[in-house]
Amino acid sequence: MNVTTDAPTVTDTLDPTGRPAVEIDWSEAFCSEGANCFRFGLDDTGRAYIGSTLTPGAYVSDSVEALRALICAVKAGAADHLL
Repeated sequence: MNVTTDAPTVTDTLDPTGRPAVEIDWSEAFCSEGANCFRFGLDDTGRAYIGSTLTPGAYVSDSVEALRALICAVKAGAADHLL
């Protein structure tokens, strides 16, 4: 799993800031209590992303299968000890 604050997947195209450019199609943000908002996205190569609305340039990215496994594990209680 990849965690990044500003470097998306590697491409040959750079954005105006010199970072690799990737178009992420973000879904509507999911917000729980207060301002804890997260969003899910996909790019045109099929990579999946999870990001916070508080820091738009920071996100976790990996394959769709890997993030699906992460979400299933969290739903099954694998991270309950962190709460």
